[in-house]
Amino acid sequence: MSTFKILWVDDEIDLLKPHILFLEKKNYEVTTCTSGTEAIEMIDEQNFDIVLLDENMPGLTGLETLAELKEKQNNLPVVMITKSEEEYIMEEAIGSKIADYLIKPVNPNQILLSLKKNLDHSRLISEKTTSNYQQEFRKIAMDMAMVNSIEEWIELYQKLIYWELQLEDIEDTGMFEILESQKHEANVQFGKFVDKMYPKWFGDDEAPIMSHTLFRQLIAPEISKAQPTLLVVVDNLRYDQWRAFEPILNAHYKKEKEVPFVSILPTATQYARNAIFSGLMPSDMEKLHPQYWKNDTDEGGKNLHENDFLKAQLKRLGLDIKHEYHKITSLRGGRKLADNFKSQKDNDLTVVVYNFVDMLSHAKTEMDVVKELASDDKAYRSLTVSWFKNSPLLDIIQQSQRLGFKLIITTDHGTINVKHPSKVVGDKNTSLNLRYKTGRSLTYEQKDVLAAKDPRSIHLPVINMSSSFIFAKTDLFFAYPNNYNHYVSYFRNTYQHGGVSLEEMIIPFAVLSPR
Repeated sequence: MSTFKILWVDDEIDLLKPHILFLEKKNYEVTTCTSGTEAIEMIDEQNFDIVLLDENMPGLTGLETLAELKEKQNNLPVVMITKSEEEYIMEEAIGSKIADYLIKPVNPNQILLSLKKNLDHSRLISEKTTSNYQQEFRKIAMDMAMVNSIEEWIELYQKLIYWELQLEDIEDTGMFEILESQKHEANVQFGKFVDKMYPKWFGDDEAPIMSHTLFRQLIAPEISKAQPTLLVVVDNLRYDQWRAFEPILNAHYKKEKEVPFVSILPTATQYARNAIFSGLMPSDMEKLHPQYWKNDTDEGGKNLHENDFLKAQLKRLGLDIKHEYHKITSLRGGRKLADNFKSQKDNDLTVVVYNFVDMLSHAKTEMDVVKELASDDKAYRSLTVSWFKNSPLLDIIQQSQRLGFKLIITTDHGTINVKHPSKVVGDKNTSLNLRYKTGRSLTYEQKDVLAAKDPRSIHLPVINMSSSFIFAKTDLFFAYPNNYNHYVSYFRNTYQHGGVSLEEMIIPFAVLSPR
């Protein structure tokens, strides 16, 4: 391990000799000086990892020295050491972004702890996290072999996300690779589970909350005339992305409830989001609202009637409420709603569908720049957080908090980074989605897909007598044999949805109250 270099600035440095010897035995290299002026000269001449700075010195005070040190090297950590407990000195020092604040007399272990906290922090956290995950790894592997209910799958997926977020910043990339392989194995097993259980969930009292039952079971009970509710549906929002930007909301809202739910198949906007707003499965939408429903093969937009579906569902549920629906598909649209959000305060329910994450994931396929920025799940999360911090959506949420709105955040489905192609052959009317296909006489690799030969068995429309649906499992994407290599290199490592994976199907729903 390399030696850390410390600059210790104190006008009574000779009295600290025992402390310096103690640190040198612990493999720290300590350079000393007795004034602020000397310290400023020394950091121009040598590189130090940290400065221990006495506050009360003749000539330049510690605070004055601190200001000059920060001007020269803003990122150099400085630990202030002082005899004074006066509040204004602490506030000045903290305002100048000191790394730590110690009050004399200090003992060697206090100094050591401060150094470890500031210099060894990332290594110590990395080692502790790695060791904890190694212990948990075996337990997750054993749990995976035993899982036989959707509740257990949700719990296991939440654990994998927790460890993914814990491990993403550690230096040991080997651990992260182990987690990745464990996630892949989980998706293999989850695909088998969904294959067996999915058709049984319809009309079953034991079924999980799904897209078509979400509004009735979780949203409707939260709506009241006593308090306005803002329902935000962020398109394509995966659970790990929700976990990443959730802390930003904590300044404005307190989470009251979080209930993971299951997206229907296909995990695609046209099916899953329409199911949320209509409270119906696609085959029932087609039957009850033929004027609103469009199949994959039909011309025109597939999500143009969400508000019509919602009105019909509110009527069916006997909810006599005032509501408004807004779909945001551009920055300009988001700004316009944010600028006029006060006008929503008299609604019982304001619905905002925010398409940004969907645009981002699709842009990733089309644009090399976005492909670079979202090259893996960690980068994709980071990009989502950057967007959220600077988006009109955050402004809308801040305004809703000030106006006393209850906040509900959810999504229609997640996405998965696709890595491996699976060959499929269909006629010219076969749907174009990369993670699911519907059409006649589909030829495919049986092991790669969940197949619904009779779409009615999973409440999907039958486009013609011999049409079926197939859904890609794990991180596969469908590729046609013609122009295969070009197609594969173009779509590999892009974010897609429509298939069967933990990332696409297990998605967040949260209710928050204003702080």
